[in-house]
Amino acid sequence: MINIREKYTQLIKAESKRLGFLSCGISKAGFLEEEAPRLESWLNKNNHGQMSYMENHFDLRLNPTLLVDDAKSVISLLLNYFPSEEQNTDSYKISKYAYGHDYHFVIKEKLKELLHTIQSEIGAVSGRAFVDSAPVLDKAWAAKSGLGWIGKNSNLISQKTGSFFFIAELIIDLELEYDHATTDHCGTCTACIDSCPTEAIVSPYVVDGSKCISYFTIELKDNLPQEMKGKFNDWMFGCDVCQDVCPWNRFSKPHSEPLFNPNKELLSFTKKDWEEITEDTFNKVFKNSAVKRTKLSGLSRNIKFLKGEF
Repeated sequence: MINIREKYTQLIKAESKRLGFLSCGISKAGFLEEEAPRLESWLNKNNHGQMSYMENHFDLRLNPTLLVDDAKSVISLLLNYFPSEEQNTDSYKISKYAYGHDYHFVIKEKLKELLHTIQSEIGAVSGRAFVDSAPVLDKAWAAKSGLGWIGKNSNLISQKTGSFFFIAELIIDLELEYDHATTDHCGTCTACIDSCPTEAIVSPYVVDGSKCISYFTIELKDNLPQEMKGKFNDWMFGCDVCQDVCPWNRFSKPHSEPLFNPNKELLSFTKKDWEEITEDTFNKVFKNSAVKRTKLSGLSRNIKFLKGEF
């Protein structure tokens, strides 16, 4: 006979599938003992560069029960963003995750709906939704709940679907049936390490965030470092190299979320188009996009750097 925890777990997983999530895994909320020394070491080596927010709320990052009163379960969810079409080959490149609507808003709506269903069907359940919006180690929780393993490029990788997906969480005060971690399937492969244009993967499973093209083109507000000239491989916003070369991404399939479909101009623009982009065009092409975070000034800075102008 099915027990009540199992019944609730099945309901949550069925609803997450209906909402379009790729997969759903559930872990018991508690202190992330193994991750604590790793995070401390990573911060001490200044691998976060100028991302000072990474230093904040150390304890909260490692323990969801400090984020949500009486937290019992961490529901981890994956949402596919792999596109069916990619940019023109004669173009400055944008990371695939930023092709369509800003994922924060798209996922937050789905999480709200999932929580609403849980409360409607089960009763007085309290919880919070997280999409990069608070100090939660999303990859660690997704790995703990069996949705994949953290690869040598520090991304979560799934044998079935690769790694082109977003990770989000719902932390709730309800006990559920818990999933188990899967095994690592990177093996002897070093494709991501060998291909990283700026050698940001300093050793297997360790990425120096302050050397990553995504950090330079999105997070860094200062001038781009001269020693990185010629190493960006035409990436003007983010970078997908370590995912593009990962053998597991041959299993990536195009997403089915209309809001992630790109503006057609984004796909057809050539380098010349990007170099001549106006504020109006920028706002039109990137309406509701994560790229708006850099503003036109940031994108223009990156393009000038790619052209070798400073």
